[in-house]
Amino acid sequence: MIPGGGQPNMQQLLQQAQKMQQDLARAQEELAATEVEGQAGGGLVRATVNGSGELRGLVIDPKAVDADDTETLADLVVAAVQAANENAQRLQQDKLGPLAQGLGGGIPGLPF
Repeated sequence: MIPGGGQPNMQQLLQQAQKMQQDLARAQEELAATEVEGQAGGGLVRATVNGSGELRGLVIDPKAVDADDTETLADLVVAAVQAANENAQRLQQDKLGPLAQGLGGGIPGLPF
């Protein structure tokens, strides 16, 4: 309901929508430029992803490499990447959550 019973100011609504769109685009750019890390095996395997969840780097300590047990190394890599992606999702929620609430709910394609 509009105070005083008037019609909503369409120009003002369009300006607010445009500002929110700009804020969202800026937040998405910041996410793409921000890197977060996840690790497994007490730091033997470290994965780095950007805030969008794209894998950017993987560091494997030589102590984690056993030619007779590549399965454990694979598990550590998967766990480190999963941990990094969980950190990226938290970062997304921190950056984009307030913007999504301003849009009246979640943003399609994002996990919140």
